[in-house]
Amino acid sequence: MKATLLSLYLAVPQPKRQAPDGLGPKIDKMLGLAAWAGTAAGVLGIVITGAMMGISLKRGESSEHMSRLGMVLGGCCLVASAGPFANWIF
Repeated sequence: MKATLLSLYLAVPQPKRQAPDGLGPKIDKMLGLAAWAGTAAGVLGIVITGAMMGISLKRGESSEHMSRLGMVLGGCCLVASAGPFANWIF
Protein backbone atom coordinates (compact mmCIF):
# COMPACT_ATOMS: atom_id res chain seq x y z
CA MET A 1 0.00 0.00 0.00
CA LYS A 2 1.27 3.39 -0.95
CA ALA A 3 0.69 5.95 1.74
CA THR A 4 0.05 9.57 0.91
CA LEU A 5 0.32 12.55 3.23
CA LEU A 6 -3.47 12.76 3.55
CA SER A 7 -3.81 9.04 4.33
CA LEU A 8 -1.11 9.29 7.00
CA TYR A 9 -2.90 12.23 8.57
CA LEU A 10 -6.35 10.59 8.46
CA ALA A 11 -5.11 6.98 8.81
CA VAL A 12 -7.18 5.90 5.80
CA PRO A 13 -5.96 2.77 3.97
CA GLN A 14 -5.37 3.03 0.22
CA PRO A 15 -6.16 -0.36 -1.34
CA LYS A 16 -4.78 -1.39 -4.74
CA ARG A 17 -7.05 -1.08 -7.77
CA GLN A 18 -7.19 -4.61 -9.10
CA ALA A 19 -10.09 -6.80 -10.15
CA PRO A 20 -10.50 -10.19 -8.48
CA ASP A 21 -8.81 -13.13 -10.23
CA GLY A 22 -10.64 -14.28 -13.35
CA LEU A 23 -13.03 -11.32 -13.45
CA GLY A 24 -10.98 -9.11 -15.80
CA PRO A 25 -11.27 -11.29 -18.93
CA LYS A 26 -15.01 -11.79 -18.37
CA ILE A 27 -15.60 -8.05 -18.06
CA ASP A 28 -13.47 -7.40 -21.16
CA LYS A 29 -15.52 -9.93 -23.12
CA MET A 30 -18.80 -8.42 -21.93
CA LEU A 31 -17.69 -4.89 -22.83
CA GLY A 32 -16.45 -6.10 -26.23
CA LEU A 33 -19.82 -7.69 -26.95
CA ALA A 34 -21.62 -4.51 -25.85
CA ALA A 35 -19.40 -2.39 -28.10
CA TRP A 36 -20.01 -4.75 -31.02
CA ALA A 37 -23.79 -4.66 -30.42
CA GLY A 38 -23.75 -0.86 -30.23
CA THR A 39 -21.85 -0.62 -33.50
CA ALA A 40 -24.21 -3.08 -35.19
CA ALA A 41 -27.22 -1.13 -33.92
CA GLY A 42 -25.73 2.09 -35.30
CA VAL A 43 -25.15 0.59 -38.73
CA LEU A 44 -28.66 -0.88 -38.74
CA GLY A 45 -30.10 2.51 -37.73
CA ILE A 46 -28.32 4.23 -40.62
CA VAL A 47 -29.56 1.60 -43.08
CA ILE A 48 -33.15 1.87 -41.81
CA THR A 49 -33.06 5.67 -41.95
CA GLY A 50 -31.75 5.54 -45.52
CA ALA A 51 -34.48 3.09 -46.52
CA MET A 52 -37.14 5.31 -44.97
CA MET A 53 -35.72 8.31 -46.85
CA GLY A 54 -35.93 6.42 -50.12
CA ILE A 55 -39.48 5.19 -49.50
CA SER A 56 -40.80 8.61 -48.51
CA LEU A 57 -39.09 10.26 -51.49
CA LYS A 58 -40.74 7.72 -53.81
CA ARG A 59 -44.14 8.46 -52.24
CA GLY A 60 -43.63 12.21 -52.38
CA GLU A 61 -43.92 12.61 -48.63
CA SER A 62 -41.77 14.83 -46.52
CA SER A 63 -40.44 13.81 -43.17
CA GLU A 64 -37.74 14.83 -40.74
CA HIS A 65 -35.14 12.32 -41.86
CA MET A 66 -32.16 14.52 -41.17
CA SER A 67 -33.05 14.84 -37.50
CA ARG A 68 -33.48 11.06 -37.30
CA LEU A 69 -30.14 10.56 -39.04
CA GLY A 70 -28.56 13.06 -36.65
CA MET A 71 -29.85 11.10 -33.67
CA VAL A 72 -28.47 7.85 -35.09
CA LEU A 73 -25.08 9.39 -35.84
CA GLY A 74 -24.99 10.97 -32.39
CA GLY A 75 -25.62 7.56 -30.86
CA CYS A 76 -22.84 6.07 -32.99
CA CYS A 77 -20.43 8.74 -31.75
CA LEU A 78 -21.46 8.07 -28.17
CA VAL A 79 -20.88 4.31 -28.55
CA ALA A 80 -17.54 4.89 -30.28
CA SER A 81 -16.28 7.27 -27.61
CA ALA A 82 -17.43 5.25 -24.57
CA GLY A 83 -14.35 3.01 -24.46
CA PRO A 84 -11.70 5.73 -24.75
CA PHE A 85 -13.62 7.91 -22.28
CA ALA A 86 -13.73 5.08 -19.72
CA ASN A 87 -9.99 4.48 -20.18
CA TRP A 88 -9.33 8.18 -19.62
CA ILE A 89 -11.42 8.19 -16.42
CA PHE A 90 -10.02 4.97 -14.95
